[in-house]
Amino acid sequence: MQKTRILIVEDETAIAKMIAMNLRVANYDAVIYEDGAEAAKGLEQDHAYDLALLDVMVPGMDGFTLLPIVREYGIPVIFLTAKDDLASKIQGLKGGAEDYIVKPFEVLELLVRIEKVLARTKPEEHTLSVLNLEINFEQHTVRQDGKEVSLKPMEFELLAVLARNKNRAISRENLLRMVWGVEYMGETRTVDVHIGQLRKKLNLAEHIKTVSKLGYRLEE
Repeated sequence: MQKTRILIVEDETAIAKMIAMNLRVANYDAVIYEDGAEAAKGLEQDHAYDLALLDVMVPGMDGFTLLPIVREYGIPVIFLTAKDDLASKIQGLKGGAEDYIVKPFEVLELLVRIEKVLARTKPEEHTLSVLNLEINFEQHTVRQDGKEVSLKPMEFELLAVLARNKNRAISRENLLRMVWGVEYMGETRTVDVHIGQLRKKLNLAEHIKTVSKLGYRLEE
């Protein structure tokens, strides 16, 4: 099976290499450009990418100018940028970006955001199996031992994040951002309540572990 290819346009070499390394560990292919104009030229010859990660402030051609060029090839875009003002975020999202992540960011959160965008834009990869569960992202359903279990939307999203990051501890704060979104103003108690519901509905008390003073981990 061909690996998912991700384009990185980032002029800070250390950050670009760090992102690429983590993407490759997660079984993605990554191609780096440190200049926006060079990335645009490269796309003319090779635009077989499943996703692009764009910085806004890159030389040659800034990310906002590069965005419509990337989108012409049907490539979904996530902005990774230090520009955290509301006007820039609105410009990026209204311009067609799928997501907008402000630096500094945690790699785990970036990987989850990438997975969520790919789940929307690559519907052929729509199922995930973990333990005795089959999670269908296209149909938004969960089956346990072949029988469908009804979950509320946020319960489903929380399970999806835990399943995609099985055997990894994730903090309550990160779960809030990953599931409810960056702008969510609720308390981490929200996570605890939904974890309790997942444990009960899916009989996962032995598999969704509480990590002391941190958050939760789904163990397979």
